[in-house]
Amino acid sequence: MSKNQERIILVTNDDGITAKGISALIEIAKEFGRVVVVAPDKAQSAMGHAITINQPLRLTEAHIFEGVEAYACSGTPVDCVKLAIDKVLHRKPDLCLSGINHGSNASINVIYSGTLSAAMEASLQHIPAIGFSLVDYHYDADMSAAQHFGRQIIEQMLTKGVPQYHLLNVNVPTLPIEKIKGIRICRQALQSKWVESFDERQDPQGRNYYWLTGDFLTEDETPDTDLWALHHGYVSVVPVQHDLTAYDDIQFLNNNWQL
Repeated sequence: MSKNQERIILVTNDDGITAKGISALIEIAKEFGRVVVVAPDKAQSAMGHAITINQPLRLTEAHIFEGVEAYACSGTPVDCVKLAIDKVLHRKPDLCLSGINHGSNASINVIYSGTLSAAMEASLQHIPAIGFSLVDYHYDADMSAAQHFGRQIIEQMLTKGVPQYHLLNVNVPTLPIEKIKGIRICRQALQSKWVESFDERQDPQGRNYYWLTGDFLTEDETPDTDLWALHHGYVSVVPVQHDLTAYDDIQFLNNNWQL
């Protein structure tokens, strides 16, 4: 049996099991091992690392992808990873791939992203993991560039790896393959944020409801950031860790706070 046949690759996403992006990711994942899909049965964007605790979860076998074992899950992207390991695979997969997300997960978006949280849940369990996103929100976006560069990144992950408990956040610009300049290892742009507001509307019964709107404000676009890379035609690869400690602040607090 070859290495690829022995290797199990878990594929998930946050756009839902019928999204075009997950089909594109499955196509390239099959080149590296046996693919098993556990993905949300509907869109679960911006769910972050949410898990379901107040209602039952359901898994339904999905005959969507030819030759691929697949299940639709009623829960969040993180639920999908947890259920896949415990109830579908009955062991940890050799690699977890999440995406390909329709839209950017660069910069501060990593905090909200269900795509990245699914990959992060896998990495918390010592599973190598990558979250893939294409900076194109259209449901029928061209995934060919994301597949081309995704294939290269998966191969490097499997042969060279990343430090334990870490994962990769990969974002691909909306450009044809021939116009993308290459891949850059970056840091997450920090001084960026969503400037949000709520559009107030009324339903047919005259009751008010609110729809979140907003614009993305970028204040950190130096050449070592993911936003700079994307805006200049590169695929951005950001290594991500779980430790949120602000280490530089420890000395400040010890020196200045009176506790």
